[in-house]
Amino acid sequence: HYFTRRSCRSEGFSPISSISWRPTYRSSKFRNVYGKAGNREQCFDGIPITRNVHDNHFCAVNAKFLAIVTETAGGGSFLVIPVNKAGRIDPHQPKVCGHQGGVLDIKWNPFIDNIIASCSEDCSVRIWEIPEGGLRRNMSEAVLELYGHSRRVGLIEWHPTCSGILFSAGYDFKILIWNLEVGGPVKMIDCHSDVVLCMSFNTDGSLLATSCKDKHLRVIEPRSGKVLQEADCKSHRVNRVVFLGNMKRLVTTGVSRWNTRQVALWDQEDLSMPIIEEEIDGLSGLLFPFYDSDTHMLYLAGKGDGNIRYYEVGTEKPYLQYLMEFRSPAPQKGLGVMPKHGLDVAACEVFRFYKLVTLRGLIEPISMIVPRRSETYQEDIYPMTAGTEPALTADEWLSGMDREPVLMSLKSGYKRPCQKAFKAPVRERKTMVMNGLLESIPPKTENELMRTFFRQQDELKRLREELVQKDVRLQQLELELNNLRNNSNKM
Repeated sequence: HYFTRRSCRSEGFSPISSISWRPTYRSSKFRNVYGKAGNREQCFDGIPITRNVHDNHFCAVNAKFLAIVTETAGGGSFLVIPVNKAGRIDPHQPKVCGHQGGVLDIKWNPFIDNIIASCSEDCSVRIWEIPEGGLRRNMSEAVLELYGHSRRVGLIEWHPTCSGILFSAGYDFKILIWNLEVGGPVKMIDCHSDVVLCMSFNTDGSLLATSCKDKHLRVIEPRSGKVLQEADCKSHRVNRVVFLGNMKRLVTTGVSRWNTRQVALWDQEDLSMPIIEEEIDGLSGLLFPFYDSDTHMLYLAGKGDGNIRYYEVGTEKPYLQYLMEFRSPAPQKGLGVMPKHGLDVAACEVFRFYKLVTLRGLIEPISMIVPRRSETYQEDIYPMTAGTEPALTADEWLSGMDREPVLMSLKSGYKRPCQKAFKAPVRERKTMVMNGLLESIPPKTENELMRTFFRQQDELKRLREELVQKDVRLQQLELELNNLRNNSNKM
């Protein structure tokens, strides 16, 4: 593993002096973590993974289901498979197929396992409720359809501690905050001058970090939309950003001015300059960062790579301690991550990826395991972790309250608490359009105008079809009524 490390704060030494011929070893319980790929029986095979080139994972996983965006002719769809039903997937497996454009992102609700959000090129965000045991037929009716963006929607994120709050980022440079308890938007964040590439929350959801195509890194107070910190990343073009739990640090991945892939560490309260920058390699694929706040481990996986590097993050130098690298010959298009309560605690599994291998139509699980001889529960590698109970309601968060996540222990095995069912707001129509914020914004281009026109045409067509069906049903009822009258007269 070759890399160049550069400390960017003036600390009395040059970049060259930070490179040592002697590798530094620290005592760490995660120094020997290794990656273990699932065998053929544990993989999901025969899946037509989407060929969309949008820089996203196209995969979402929780303790019950695995969702994968698929390749379809016309519109957009994704598969939902019970996570315990691995193997060869039926070519006619039912899909979620309600979008009129390609699906660009999917995310499971962190508090209700059966609720998933999706966003699409059709400018909509939709909320779906998956039945227990998975789909038995194609699903085209969403619980909620949310329209507010004037261009396609590329990113969605659930609030980490609050039930019913969803963030969406579109190609109209806007971030919308949706309150799903009322089925409408509550806030628009309009501080970006180009497409938002990534969103990440801190632990309690009081701060939102974004990376943008305008080469700026921002830390935002999401309720007010105020930019608290902003960095103009000229030497480190930021692609992805992630908060490092409660360490008050950020990690970004991007490209240096010499087009080498980089990872950088930032102080969230001072984005004037990164704490360190580390060059990874000269490949061109996007680097996806994943952070585990329980083990303080950072995983870096490149799009199109076959390997996953992992580091231990510390509060003192060297800050990012390289541990090891999982290698595989098959390139990855994206990666889904299993929540902590879905891991195999008995096998000392601390992280699990679901790797999308497009060429083989394969989803391969990769477990990161701490080698231990003892078969007892390892409390030192499984601290209390964020559970599946929300700490706040949507109204509480919107009123200004912040709370840390409700923690749970993995010691006695995971037992799901009694969950509240998701209830969509009672409205006559399920399509929620953003009023007041974007109502007055006209289409900016001819393509947007045509898209709006065709969406209205589709809506008119649907209403006409409903009217025809009701007319036919009315005629049938009239005939049945006449038959009943004739029979009663004969008697």
